[in-house]
Amino acid sequence: MSIAIPALSRRLRPLLTALCLGTSVAAFTAPAFARGPDGIADVAEKVIDAVVNISTTQTIEAKGGGDKSDSGRGAMPQLPPGSPFEEFFDDFFKNRRGGPGGDKNGGMQPRKTNSLGSGFIIDTAGVVVTNNHVIADADEINVILNDGTKIKATLVGVDKKTDLAVLKFTPPKPLTAVKFGDSEKLRLGEWVIAIGNPFSLGGTVTAGIVSARNRDINSGPYDSYIQTDASINRGNSGGPLFNLDGEVIGVNTLIISPSGGSIGIGFAVPSKTVVGVVDSLRQFGELRRGWLGVRIQQVTDEIAESLNIKPARGALIAGVEDKGPAKPAGIEPGDVVIKFDGKDIKEPKDLSRVVADTAVGKAVDVVIIRKGKEETKQVTLGRLDDGEKAQPASVKSAPEAEKPATQKALGLDITGLSKDMRAKYKIKDSVKGVVVTSVDAGSDAAEKRLAAGDVIVEVAQEAVSNPADVKKRVDALKKDGKKSVLLLVSNAEGELRFVALSVQ
Repeated sequence: MSIAIPALSRRLRPLLTALCLGTSVAAFTAPAFARGPDGIADVAEKVIDAVVNISTTQTIEAKGGGDKSDSGRGAMPQLPPGSPFEEFFDDFFKNRRGGPGGDKNGGMQPRKTNSLGSGFIIDTAGVVVTNNHVIADADEINVILNDGTKIKATLVGVDKKTDLAVLKFTPPKPLTAVKFGDSEKLRLGEWVIAIGNPFSLGGTVTAGIVSARNRDINSGPYDSYIQTDASINRGNSGGPLFNLDGEVIGVNTLIISPSGGSIGIGFAVPSKTVVGVVDSLRQFGELRRGWLGVRIQQVTDEIAESLNIKPARGALIAGVEDKGPAKPAGIEPGDVVIKFDGKDIKEPKDLSRVVADTAVGKAVDVVIIRKGKEETKQVTLGRLDDGEKAQPASVKSAPEAEKPATQKALGLDITGLSKDMRAKYKIKDSVKGVVVTSVDAGSDAAEKRLAAGDVIVEVAQEAVSNPADVKKRVDALKKDGKKSVLLLVSNAEGELRFVALSVQ
């Protein structure tokens, strides 16, 4: 062994020399700014004491037999039959029964698990912002300051939809707090700094640039993340993302990585969202979001063509709740919202975000397009109750289609909505229209997921009550040279959606 080491060193010496030379050349030829702006060190020194570690403890009831809720710890591992380790683990777990940590009947005692995340102080009174998933289900929460001081914290409130939480602790000494900046002013390529507790290492500073803004990754209804290539890893969750002025412009929340480590794709909740959530949690202990009382869907190119909207934009109203604020304001299914309280609505997510951010009880102007013309409606927003969620229609296998279909149109067999049809497809009495009894495989209707039991309520925004109405409206659209027809379709429960089908 003593001989192999010098030999290995001799083999590596040319490579090391080359690497050193390469580094030396790069140092002289690369611009100094390629290493990042000089201000990073100043910002880090200024804000580091405001960044904290979040330590949580949770008591978990241990269960034997490989119960999944036990995360596999304290339980017999699931091994393939005949595994060479099967006998070893079998003996090990049997011998543990009745031993330390177990009871005489072979059960395991409840155990405590610990986890670490990040957070930051926004008020010298001891107010901390972090991610909800960092402290979720915790029995005990502790804040660890940069100098190692550990203080017990209490939970002020959480918002699961934006994955944010606010904590409070009693300061043992004067604290350093940071302020929020304006995430709306961020530019692509702008330098940002992330500080947190990756892999439980403690305060760690990384830097990168803003890779994208308003990123929607389908993790929640209000997605609008800042994407950055600053190194963010496990344990960075809840930590701040700073601009070069030392202002918090985001809360580091998610990464995309096949390995669990940073690959340069991290996401932060923008400060514009964080400020509103934190203010509400501090004031009320809960989030109070605006509520419009509608169901919305995307305005596709086909739907836009059917509604004479150019270009495709806005949020299509697919349904209006009877007790919601939109109904008395005169908003109807088929309307397309293009502006809300002075803000342009380009897609459904825009409407969801702006409604949620609007104060409960505020009267706002809503600009809609109805049958090709713009109209303005005034709506007084209600309050979204996060406990009330629209129940999706249960997925059922389509009943066998009736053989004597009355009419055929658009790749659909359709018939009148008789008592027998209502009973067969379990369609509510409140649903009116023409029932679909079968769908041609390979048709546009099949691709748009229409199925037997669906009810066509409107064709081109006109109500239909029998198959002849549907046929007549489709034929008229073909004569007018329309490429598609807009259907308002209901499921058996009465939930509506718009579907555009080709008439070619």
